[in-house]
Amino acid sequence: MELDALDRALLRELQNDARQTNRDLAAKTGVSPSTSLERVRLLRERGAITGYHAALDLDAAGRPVQALISVRIRPPARPVIEGFREWAARLPEVIGLFVTSGAHDFLIHIAVPDVDSVYAFVIDRLTERREVTDVQTTMIYEHVQSRCIEPTSPDRPRSSRRAR
Repeated sequence: MELDALDRALLRELQNDARQTNRDLAAKTGVSPSTSLERVRLLRERGAITGYHAALDLDAAGRPVQALISVRIRPPARPVIEGFREWAARLPEVIGLFVTSGAHDFLIHIAVPDVDSVYAFVIDRLTERREVTDVQTTMIYEHVQSRCIEPTSPDRPRSSRRAR
């Protein structure tokens, strides 16, 4: 998807504050409100904008303890991987899930009330699954997350390989 300078500016401003009015968005990007409205509509239709979300403070939500849990499953067959992925993604403790390559098949990011809840998640949920053969837990001391992802410019060389 080709994004021009205006598209990138609109995306940057919306990531900083998705609740701002269209008039404010237009002023910050130097275009008319009608142009801003139309371009944002096109960005949604093309899939560059997938939604608008409220960012929660995990402490305020009662989930101040975070961990990354690496999971290996066997056999490494598509139905097993897809089944585990769908099951794990629905768990209320899970705030992120990655299907990975290497020594482990999944990296699960959880946020829970306390360390005992991390232990319960690993022992009572993960290790009870027949396909889980290895679990490694890493406690998170601090989570710094980028709130604004800058789209690449059109003049940047692109890889000939695309993610699937």
